[in-house]
Amino acid sequence: MKYLVTGTAGFIGFHVAQKLVERGDEVVGLDVINDYYDIQLKFARLESEGISKEKIEVGKPVQSSSHPNYRFIQLDLSDKDSLMKLFEKEKFDVVIHLAAQAGVRYSLTHPEVYIQSNIIAFLNILECCRFHPVKHLVYASSSSVYGSNEKLPFSTSDSVDHPISLYAASKKSNELMAHTYSHLFGIPTTGLRFFTVYGPWGRPDMALFLFTEAILKGKPIQVFNHGKMRRDFTYIDDIVEGVIKVADRPAQPNPNFDPQNPDPGSGKVPYKVYNIGNSSPILLMDYIQAIEKALGKDAIMEFLPLQPGDVPASHADVSDLIRDTGYKPETSIEFGVKSFVDWYLDYYKK
Repeated sequence: MKYLVTGTAGFIGFHVAQKLVERGDEVVGLDVINDYYDIQLKFARLESEGISKEKIEVGKPVQSSSHPNYRFIQLDLSDKDSLMKLFEKEKFDVVIHLAAQAGVRYSLTHPEVYIQSNIIAFLNILECCRFHPVKHLVYASSSSVYGSNEKLPFSTSDSVDHPISLYAASKKSNELMAHTYSHLFGIPTTGLRFFTVYGPWGRPDMALFLFTEAILKGKPIQVFNHGKMRRDFTYIDDIVEGVIKVADRPAQPNPNFDPQNPDPGSGKVPYKVYNIGNSSPILLMDYIQAIEKALGKDAIMEFLPLQPGDVPASHADVSDLIRDTGYKPETSIEFGVKSFVDWYLDYYKK
């Protein structure tokens, strides 16, 4: 199978591409390599997969020196013409679209970036899948779409019409756009609502990275909602397993779909949305304790109110993902946090 994986200089995309390559699939990785966070970390991810920074040139595929079935191309997904030419040339079997502008808080100050990266870019992906048909389009949604919902656990059968950040609204828009293209053009599409992914090579704007860095420097960590947060933290290896299991199973029409009582997570067309999380929420204070234990150093904490755009709790109902794919998250917080800390200390030579 030939895969296009977008966002392969990013956290989740990097790991997904690596796993596909290891199992023998042909992968073309794509990323714009923007400066939302440290681009050296993005280049380091690529270097670890045999993609030399010196050889990267916009629009020109680079062959991995360590994986004969992996190539990388730096490309802006808002460049529709170049993207269309790539689809025409490569004839992908499956697209795993993980590139996006992430971050709830950043969307409060840079809203236009989310329209460009999450709406226009996704439209271009859909158009390419329309004119160069693929067996399956899998794309990243987010647990943020649940917004002001308070019923836990979050289910894909719940309404998600009350987003509390533009980031969440952009991800909900992706799901609506995907359903439209599944309906009009028969493209099998599956959206994955990720729940707080963490692990080695993670994003520097995420809590685990920020907390580890601050604790090592003896600086205070910002603990929002006065520590009364609960998150469905999910380890990267479990996420990757779920993404690939879903990619291997193209979306199908729901034979029991009832237009009189429509299920938001499926359709009478080849469209599906899954939660992908650990389904075992952890208190933020317990998460911090795991970091302290892995570092052998106590945190200095600054307790603050809930941030705009944040939710106090998240909990994924993943029963349909387990039923349909056999997905089974098994990584404990202690193991996952220690794995990240070990990577961090090695990467930054601490």
